[in-house]
Parts: sequence; structure tokens; C-alpha cells
Amino acid sequence: MTGLRGIAALVVLAGALTGVSTIGMAAGDAEEAPAVFTEAYLNDPANIEAGRAIWQEQCRLCHGYAAYPGKAPKLKPRRYKPGFVFKRVTNGFRKMPSWKEVYSREERMAVVTYVLSKEFSP
Repeated sequence: MTGLRGIAALVVLAGALTGVSTIGMAAGDAEEAPAVFTEAYLNDPANIEAGRAIWQEQCRLCHGYAAYPGKAPKLKPRRYKPGFVFKRVTNGFRKMPSWKEVYSREERMAVVTYVLSKEFSP
């Protein structure tokens, strides 16, 4: 199996094996399960550091101190819940692009842990 027909057949087969209906779904349309942020996950130094690395590479260009005033709103992490930040990072908002196709679920979750951590500094 090759090409789009092969991919579509694999999606249907995977749905049949897992009991998930794929009728009307194109390849890549599957929704992610909601991210679960436990206190342990949010406070794990490895997750915070992974998020810091992505922040430094990508996010601070628009949300960092050097970007103010202008590119993006100043973040107020003390007001945010993890699910809110994850949705914004995943789906984008207004002029902010979606990062779902760029960063893995784990990487996006790591960004959330950093933004909500005590170590966060735009």
C-alpha cells in the first residue's frame, strides 16, 4: 500500500482494530486526547527544562521582553490554567500560529510546564 489510498486504508484498519470510527475523517484529522497536567508533571525539573529550551528557541521571539511592546501580548502565567495554555500553544490564537504540526504533544506540554513554573521569565 502506497500513497493516499494506502494511508486511508491503514486509518480505516486502525479504527477497526481500536473501535474508533474513521468514517468521514481524513488522514491527520484525528483529535488529540486532552493533555493531563498533574502536580508531579508540572513540577518535574526535566519537563520544565525541556519547556525552557523550546521557549528560548521559539516563543521568546514574540513573547519575550525584547519583543515588548509589539509582537505579542505579555504573558500573565499566574492567571492561566495548564489546559488553557496547552490549547493556545496547540491551536494558536488570533495572530499566534498553531504549533501542533511543529512540536510534539510532549514538547507542547513541556512549554506549559515552563510557562507556569516559578522559573519562568519572559
